[in-house]
Amino acid sequence: MNTPANPKPVVVGVDGSEQSRHALRWAAEYAAHHRVALRLVFAVDVPVDYGPGLAGPLYDVDELRRHGETIVSDAAQQAAAVAAPITDITITTDVVAGSAVAVLRHHSESARLLVVGSRGLGAFRRTLLGSVSTSIARHAGCPVAVIPESTAPADGAVVVGVDGSACSTDAVAIAFDEAARRNTGLIAVNAWSEFYRYEARSTMQTEAEAVLAESIAGFAEKYPDVQVQRVVVEERAAKAILDAAAHAQLIVVGSHGRGGFAGMTLGSVAQAVLHGAECPLIIARPVLES
Repeated sequence: MNTPANPKPVVVGVDGSEQSRHALRWAAEYAAHHRVALRLVFAVDVPVDYGPGLAGPLYDVDELRRHGETIVSDAAQQAAAVAAPITDITITTDVVAGSAVAVLRHHSESARLLVVGSRGLGAFRRTLLGSVSTSIARHAGCPVAVIPESTAPADGAVVVGVDGSACSTDAVAIAFDEAARRNTGLIAVNAWSEFYRYEARSTMQTEAEAVLAESIAGFAEKYPDVQVQRVVVEERAAKAILDAAAHAQLIVVGSHGRGGFAGMTLGSVAQAVLHGAECPLIIARPVLES
Protein backbone atom coordinates (compact mmCIF):
# COMPACT_ATOMS: atom_id res chain seq x y z
CA MET A 1 0.00 0.00 0.00
CA ASN A 2 1.42 3.41 -0.95
CA THR A 3 2.16 5.80 1.90
CA PRO A 4 2.27 9.58 1.39
CA ALA A 5 5.74 11.18 1.68
CA ASN A 6 4.57 13.30 4.63
CA PRO A 7 1.53 11.55 6.04
CA LYS A 8 -0.56 13.40 8.58
CA PRO A 9 -0.13 12.22 12.18
CA VAL A 10 -2.57 10.52 14.48
CA VAL A 11 -3.49 12.93 17.27
CA VAL A 12 -4.64 11.73 20.68
CA GLY A 13 -5.85 13.77 23.61
CA VAL A 14 -4.22 12.84 26.93
CA ASP A 15 -4.97 14.07 30.43
CA GLY A 16 -3.66 11.32 32.70
CA SER A 17 -7.06 9.72 33.26
CA GLU A 18 -7.75 6.02 32.81
CA GLN A 19 -10.00 6.85 29.86
CA SER A 20 -7.23 8.72 28.07
CA ARG A 21 -4.79 5.86 28.73
CA HIS A 22 -7.13 3.51 26.86
CA ALA A 23 -7.28 5.99 24.00
CA LEU A 24 -3.49 6.40 24.08
CA ARG A 25 -2.82 2.68 23.77
CA TRP A 26 -5.30 2.32 20.91
CA ALA A 27 -3.84 5.35 19.12
CA ALA A 28 -0.27 4.06 19.49
CA GLU A 29 -1.20 0.70 17.96
CA TYR A 30 -3.11 2.43 15.17
CA ALA A 31 -0.18 4.75 14.36
CA ALA A 32 2.25 1.83 14.36
CA HIS A 33 0.09 -0.30 12.07
CA HIS A 34 -0.34 2.64 9.69
CA ARG A 35 3.33 3.67 9.91
CA VAL A 36 2.53 7.29 10.79
CA ALA A 37 3.61 9.67 13.54
CA LEU A 38 1.70 10.06 16.80
CA ARG A 39 1.09 13.44 18.44
CA LEU A 40 0.08 13.61 22.10
CA VAL A 41 -1.88 16.71 23.08
CA PHE A 42 -2.59 18.05 26.56
CA ALA A 43 -4.86 21.08 26.99
CA VAL A 44 -4.12 23.47 29.85
CA ASP A 45 -7.65 24.62 30.56
CA VAL A 46 -7.34 27.54 32.96
CA PRO A 47 -10.64 28.60 34.60
CA VAL A 48 -10.92 32.33 35.13
CA ASP A 49 -13.12 33.85 37.84
CA TYR A 50 -14.25 37.42 37.76
CA GLY A 51 -15.99 39.45 40.41
CA PRO A 52 -15.43 42.19 42.97
CA GLY A 53 -11.72 42.35 43.66
CA LEU A 54 -10.97 39.56 41.13
CA ALA A 55 -9.32 40.61 37.91
CA GLY A 56 -7.67 37.51 36.52
CA PRO A 57 -6.83 33.82 36.79
CA LEU A 58 -6.76 32.24 40.21
CA TYR A 59 -4.50 29.40 39.09
CA ASP A 60 -0.75 29.00 38.67
CA VAL A 61 -0.53 28.65 34.90
CA ASP A 62 3.13 27.66 35.00
CA GLU A 63 2.37 24.89 37.47
CA LEU A 64 -0.49 23.63 35.29
CA ARG A 65 1.80 23.63 32.27
CA ARG A 66 4.49 21.71 34.16
CA HIS A 67 1.83 19.20 35.17
CA GLY A 68 0.85 18.85 31.51
CA GLU A 69 4.48 18.33 30.48
CA THR A 70 4.76 15.50 33.01
CA ILE A 71 1.56 13.91 31.71
CA VAL A 72 2.63 13.96 28.05
CA SER A 73 6.16 12.79 28.88
CA ASP A 74 4.82 9.74 30.72
CA ALA A 75 2.28 9.17 27.95
CA ALA A 76 5.01 9.28 25.29
CA GLN A 77 6.91 6.52 27.08
CA GLN A 78 3.75 4.41 27.30
CA ALA A 79 2.96 4.96 23.61
CA ALA A 80 6.49 4.00 22.56
CA ALA A 81 6.26 0.78 24.56
CA VAL A 82 2.90 -0.10 22.98
CA ALA A 83 4.10 0.62 19.43
CA ALA A 84 7.52 -1.05 19.74
CA PRO A 85 6.39 -4.66 19.10
CA ILE A 86 4.83 -3.45 15.83
CA THR A 87 7.31 -0.78 14.70
CA ASP A 88 9.04 2.31 16.02
CA ILE A 89 7.06 5.50 15.44
CA THR A 90 7.78 9.19 15.77
CA ILE A 91 6.07 10.59 18.86
CA THR A 92 5.68 14.30 19.51
CA THR A 93 3.99 16.12 22.37
CA ASP A 94 2.17 19.42 22.66
CA VAL A 95 0.97 21.22 25.79
CA VAL A 96 -1.37 24.04 24.79
CA ALA A 97 -3.37 26.60 26.74
CA GLY A 98 -7.08 26.39 26.00
CA SER A 99 -10.11 24.21 26.44
CA ALA A 100 -9.71 20.56 25.49
CA VAL A 101 -12.38 20.84 22.80
CA ALA A 102 -10.83 23.93 21.19
CA VAL A 103 -7.28 22.57 21.33
CA LEU A 104 -8.18 19.16 19.90
CA ARG A 105 -10.43 20.73 17.28
CA HIS A 106 -7.49 22.84 16.10
CA HIS A 107 -5.16 19.85 15.94
CA SER A 108 -7.76 17.85 14.00
CA GLU A 109 -7.36 20.22 11.07
CA SER A 110 -3.92 18.76 10.33
CA ALA A 111 -4.49 15.18 11.52
CA ARG A 112 -5.14 11.86 9.81
CA LEU A 113 -7.26 10.73 12.78
CA LEU A 114 -8.16 12.27 16.13
CA VAL A 115 -8.45 9.81 19.03
CA VAL A 116 -10.27 10.54 22.29
CA GLY A 117 -11.51 8.44 25.18
CA SER A 118 -15.10 8.06 26.24
CA ARG A 119 -16.04 7.75 29.86
CA GLY A 120 -18.23 5.66 32.13
CA LEU A 121 -18.96 1.96 32.39
CA GLY A 122 -21.74 -0.27 33.61
CA ALA A 123 -25.49 0.03 33.41
CA PHE A 124 -25.50 3.80 32.87
CA ARG A 125 -22.52 4.02 30.49
CA ARG A 126 -24.58 5.26 27.58
CA THR A 127 -25.65 8.37 29.47
CA LEU A 128 -22.11 9.14 30.61
CA LEU A 129 -20.27 9.78 27.37
CA GLY A 130 -17.83 12.59 28.02
CA SER A 131 -18.61 16.11 26.86
CA VAL A 132 -15.21 16.39 25.15
CA SER A 133 -15.63 13.21 23.09
CA THR A 134 -19.18 14.17 22.13
CA SER A 135 -18.20 17.67 21.03
CA ILE A 136 -15.11 16.49 19.14
CA ALA A 137 -17.16 13.87 17.30
CA ARG A 138 -19.45 16.67 16.13
CA HIS A 139 -16.90 19.29 15.11
CA ALA A 140 -13.52 17.71 14.26
CA GLY A 141 -11.83 18.45 10.95
CA CYS A 142 -10.85 14.79 10.37
CA PRO A 143 -12.15 11.30 11.21
CA VAL A 144 -12.57 10.73 14.95
CA ALA A 145 -11.97 7.55 16.95
CA VAL A 146 -13.78 7.29 20.31
CA ILE A 147 -12.31 4.59 22.54
CA PRO A 148 -14.30 3.11 25.47
CA GLU A 149 -12.75 1.61 28.58
CA SER A 150 -14.15 -1.83 27.79
CA THR A 151 -11.91 -4.30 25.95
CA ALA A 152 -13.01 -5.32 22.46
CA PRO A 153 -12.27 -8.85 21.16
CA ALA A 154 -9.04 -8.79 19.16
CA ASP A 155 -10.44 -11.29 16.65
CA GLY A 156 -13.78 -9.52 16.21
CA ALA A 157 -14.99 -8.22 12.87
CA VAL A 158 -15.08 -4.62 11.67
CA VAL A 159 -18.66 -3.36 11.29
CA VAL A 160 -19.57 -0.53 8.92
CA GLY A 161 -22.84 1.30 8.38
CA VAL A 162 -23.78 1.69 4.70
CA ASP A 163 -26.47 3.91 3.17
CA GLY A 164 -25.03 5.06 -0.17
CA SER A 165 -24.18 8.60 0.99
CA ALA A 166 -20.81 10.31 0.49
CA CYS A 167 -19.99 9.99 4.20
CA SER A 168 -20.95 6.32 4.04
CA THR A 169 -18.48 5.85 1.18
CA ASP A 170 -15.73 7.35 3.36
CA ALA A 171 -16.73 5.01 6.18
CA VAL A 172 -16.65 1.98 3.87
CA ALA A 173 -13.15 2.94 2.65
CA ILE A 174 -11.88 3.19 6.23
CA ALA A 175 -13.60 -0.04 7.26
CA PHE A 176 -12.14 -2.12 4.42
CA ASP A 177 -8.66 -0.77 5.12
CA GLU A 178 -8.96 -1.51 8.83
CA ALA A 179 -10.31 -5.03 8.22
CA ALA A 180 -7.43 -5.76 5.85
CA ARG A 181 -4.81 -4.44 8.28
CA ARG A 182 -6.36 -6.37 11.18
CA ASN A 183 -6.73 -9.55 9.10
CA THR A 184 -10.37 -9.88 10.01
CA GLY A 185 -13.80 -9.93 8.37
CA LEU A 186 -16.10 -7.04 7.58
CA ILE A 187 -19.81 -6.82 8.36
CA ALA A 188 -21.55 -4.28 6.10
CA VAL A 189 -24.94 -3.16 7.43
CA ASN A 190 -27.73 -1.37 5.58
CA ALA A 191 -31.02 -0.86 7.39
CA TRP A 192 -34.25 0.35 5.88
CA SER A 193 -37.68 1.41 7.11
CA GLU A 194 -41.15 1.69 5.61
CA PHE A 195 -41.70 4.98 7.45
CA TYR A 196 -43.37 7.41 5.00
CA ARG A 197 -42.81 4.98 2.14
CA TYR A 198 -45.63 3.25 0.36
CA GLU A 199 -43.90 0.40 -1.40
CA ALA A 200 -43.85 -3.32 -0.86
CA ARG A 201 -41.37 -4.49 1.76
CA SER A 202 -39.84 -6.81 -0.81
CA THR A 203 -39.14 -3.81 -3.06
CA MET A 204 -37.50 -1.84 -0.25
CA GLN A 205 -35.41 -4.87 0.74
CA THR A 206 -34.24 -5.30 -2.85
CA GLU A 207 -33.39 -1.61 -3.15
CA ALA A 208 -31.39 -1.69 0.09
CA GLU A 209 -29.51 -4.78 -1.03
CA ALA A 210 -28.65 -3.01 -4.30
CA VAL A 211 -27.38 0.09 -2.44
CA LEU A 212 -25.16 -2.04 -0.24
CA ALA A 213 -23.82 -4.06 -3.17
CA GLU A 214 -23.01 -0.93 -5.15
CA SER A 215 -21.41 0.77 -2.13
CA ILE A 216 -18.92 -2.02 -1.44
CA ALA A 217 -18.29 -3.32 -4.97
CA GLY A 218 -15.10 -1.40 -5.74
CA PHE A 219 -13.65 -1.94 -2.29
CA ALA A 220 -14.33 -5.67 -2.41
CA GLU A 221 -12.23 -5.80 -5.58
CA LYS A 222 -9.47 -3.72 -3.99
CA TYR A 223 -9.41 -5.90 -0.86
CA PRO A 224 -10.13 -9.42 -2.17
CA ASP A 225 -8.87 -11.09 1.02
CA VAL A 226 -11.44 -9.34 3.22
CA GLN A 227 -14.42 -11.60 3.81
CA VAL A 228 -17.61 -9.55 3.74
CA GLN A 229 -20.87 -10.42 5.48
CA ARG A 230 -23.82 -8.39 4.19
CA VAL A 231 -26.64 -7.48 6.56
CA VAL A 232 -29.73 -5.83 5.08
CA VAL A 233 -32.62 -5.53 7.53
CA GLU A 234 -35.80 -3.63 8.27
CA GLU A 235 -34.68 -1.84 11.41
CA ARG A 236 -33.51 1.47 12.80
CA ALA A 237 -30.03 2.00 11.39
CA ALA A 238 -28.25 2.58 14.71
CA LYS A 239 -29.81 -0.52 16.30
CA ALA A 240 -28.92 -2.67 13.29
CA ILE A 241 -25.30 -1.50 13.45
CA LEU A 242 -25.01 -2.01 17.20
CA ASP A 243 -26.64 -5.46 16.98
CA ALA A 244 -24.15 -6.49 14.28
CA ALA A 245 -21.29 -5.16 16.44
CA ALA A 246 -22.10 -7.26 19.51
CA HIS A 247 -18.73 -9.06 19.15
CA ALA A 248 -16.90 -6.56 16.93
CA GLN A 249 -13.50 -5.00 17.52
CA LEU A 250 -14.34 -1.80 15.64
CA ILE A 251 -17.34 0.09 14.24
CA VAL A 252 -17.10 2.64 11.43
CA VAL A 253 -19.91 5.04 10.54
CA GLY A 254 -20.26 8.24 8.56
CA SER A 255 -20.80 11.49 10.41
CA HIS A 256 -24.12 11.96 8.61
CA GLY A 257 -26.12 9.96 6.11
CA ARG A 258 -28.31 10.43 3.08
CA GLY A 259 -30.43 13.08 4.76
CA GLY A 260 -27.40 15.11 5.79
CA PHE A 261 -25.46 17.90 4.18
CA ALA A 262 -21.87 19.10 4.18
CA GLY A 263 -22.29 21.50 7.10
CA MET A 264 -24.12 19.10 9.41
CA THR A 265 -22.21 18.36 12.61
CA LEU A 266 -23.32 14.84 13.49
CA GLY A 267 -26.26 12.83 12.19
CA SER A 268 -28.76 11.02 14.38
CA VAL A 269 -27.47 7.57 13.44
CA ALA A 270 -23.84 8.42 14.17
CA GLN A 271 -24.85 10.05 17.44
CA ALA A 272 -26.88 7.02 18.53
CA VAL A 273 -24.05 4.63 17.66
CA LEU A 274 -21.57 6.90 19.46
CA HIS A 275 -23.59 6.68 22.66
CA GLY A 276 -24.31 2.96 22.36
CA ALA A 277 -21.04 1.45 21.12
CA GLU A 278 -19.22 -0.95 23.43
CA CYS A 279 -16.12 -1.13 21.22
CA PRO A 280 -13.89 1.47 19.51
CA LEU A 281 -15.76 3.61 17.00
CA ILE A 282 -14.43 5.61 14.06
CA ILE A 283 -16.67 8.38 12.77
CA ALA A 284 -15.73 9.26 9.19
CA ARG A 285 -15.74 13.03 8.86
CA PRO A 286 -14.71 15.16 5.86
CA VAL A 287 -10.97 15.86 6.04
CA LEU A 288 -10.09 19.56 5.90
CA GLU A 289 -7.48 20.48 3.31
CA SER A 290 -4.31 21.80 4.91
